[in-house]
Amino acid sequence: MNAQSPANHFDVIIVGAGPAGLSAALVLGRSRRRVFIIDAGKPRNAVSHTAHSFFSRDGIAPLELLQIGREQLHLYDGVKFQMGEVIDARNLGNQFQVTLNNDAQFTSRKLLLATGVKDILPAIEGFAELWGNSIFHCPYCHGWEVRDQPLAIYGKGEAAFEMALMLTGWSRDLILCSDGSAELSDAQRQRLVSWGIELREEKIARLEHKNGLLTEIVLANGEAIPRRGIFLRPQLQQHSDLAAKLGCELTENKLVEVAEDQQTSVAGVYAVGDTSTLFSQITVAVTSGATAAAFINRTLIEENLMHAR
Repeated sequence: MNAQSPANHFDVIIVGAGPAGLSAALVLGRSRRRVFIIDAGKPRNAVSHTAHSFFSRDGIAPLELLQIGREQLHLYDGVKFQMGEVIDARNLGNQFQVTLNNDAQFTSRKLLLATGVKDILPAIEGFAELWGNSIFHCPYCHGWEVRDQPLAIYGKGEAAFEMALMLTGWSRDLILCSDGSAELSDAQRQRLVSWGIELREEKIARLEHKNGLLTEIVLANGEAIPRRGIFLRPQLQQHSDLAAKLGCELTENKLVEVAEDQQTSVAGVYAVGDTSTLFSQITVAVTSGATAAAFINRTLIEENLMHAR
């Protein structure tokens, strides 16, 4: 497929059709832009049954939300959607070129990465099976469903301490399981005590569950602690290496570094949603997508007017 063909050239190529990518496509479509969205069909929240804290769609199935988003793009004839995986992206100076896993190539004036991240879970029996059902990463997304139940925080250091603090708003029956040294200061340990949160630093052997729901955390010493949910901040890994290939700078958390307009360190390349922020909520993803789209459109307008002189 000829990438230089006018039919294969777009104002913006969006890689990833989650909430952030679809939000950007909607704004750009309404701005009369030629947009090409490419999605590999591997959403981060595929294991979740419902999505929450999203105005007017609280409790909707994540895949249903994405389907609605895609259907609403049909009105805008400048927006094209295709399933596929982008395996390469190149900066050609005045445009960008992407290559799909079927060797098809397309070019665009601007490139928007909405590829998201992968959650790397602890290698403990039961974690993968319970992820999205009894094990969660966001109290704003899932805290209500387990309110006032016996919960655990999994993790170490500042991240675990912060999660423990936050969860006191949903339950006061909390323990912090660090699965080894908690890496907390004396002051932090004292605050946990004052909040009534027990700290357990023993290694975890496995998680017991029934009908897909957590029942107990089993420690290496054989002790079983009854719990109904676990919250943690999992390690993150970029779902795609496109940002790295393009030379985009990353943060210490391995997220793509962006400015206020969602532009990366590479001019013309933008990153939105979980790709560029730790705030993993649909509302945040949608906002970042719309923000990037507005700035991209303004830049394209300026470039068009400059070339028309």
